[in-house]
Amino acid sequence: MVETHRSLVLNLFGDYLRYAGGEAKLGELTELMTAFGLEPGTVRVSMSRLRQEGWFTTRRDGRETVYTLSDQMLDILVNGRPRIFRRKEEPWSGRWTMVIYQVPESDRAVREQLRKQLAWTGFGQLSPSTWLAPHDLAKEAKEIASRHGSARVNVLWCGSHDAAAARELAARCWDLESLRRDYLDFLSSYAHLDDVQGNSAKDGKRALVERTRIIDDFRRFPFRDPELPRELQPRDWPGPAAFSLFSRVHEQLGPRAQSFVEEVIGRQVRPVTADCYL
Repeated sequence: MVETHRSLVLNLFGDYLRYAGGEAKLGELTELMTAFGLEPGTVRVSMSRLRQEGWFTTRRDGRETVYTLSDQMLDILVNGRPRIFRRKEEPWSGRWTMVIYQVPESDRAVREQLRKQLAWTGFGQLSPSTWLAPHDLAKEAKEIASRHGSARVNVLWCGSHDAAAARELAARCWDLESLRRDYLDFLSSYAHLDDVQGNSAKDGKRALVERTRIIDDFRRFPFRDPELPRELQPRDWPGPAAFSLFSRVHEQLGPRAQSFVEEVIGRQVRPVTADCYL
């Protein structure tokens, strides 16, 4: 199963189905996913594999199979959604959260897990065993450390002597030029969708497809972007503009896309406000 199928399932449950009981019949999922060009047989195979991987539990409802989100996948959606739909807008305090770790050479898997979890949380790698975040993430870092008993982890709260030095540190920890290019590509690709009247009049199926594609493209950014305070952002940084465009288009397409999903599944999708994504 290709990765795009997994992303599609995540987006359908993340944006709609988990607000409608966290489950869906296979027939309903097939109708929703064929709107994206997938064949019914491909949908059946994909859902069966995801069930085997622990994404879902299943039960029978007459002749239908009902797929229900596992607790593990629900936790992933709950924890990941705020990273996509919220942005830190706090001023630069002049301080970093620093994580320094030592891992026995025999525990390479632990080292790799630490790297992935720190990056996911918002840290950037300054050196092989030193990571920085421009926000107070000490609590999150200590929680990560608690999961890996074989690693010696120190969490520090440290400062930069001036903004120029801090910007230089940020450029060393994150590939900001690559991120800039991708943000500009995103703005160029989706600017044409920023149309309140046009989006409100669209066919529901088309609205669902376009809304899912923009969230699928945008949701990769929060796990690469450290959300630098304004004082540390490079000049003409396009991140805020990209987030603003994403937020507007996602909201504009929401009513028509949600109506289409509700027509397919035959029940209401609980509304989600802008400040409550859980």
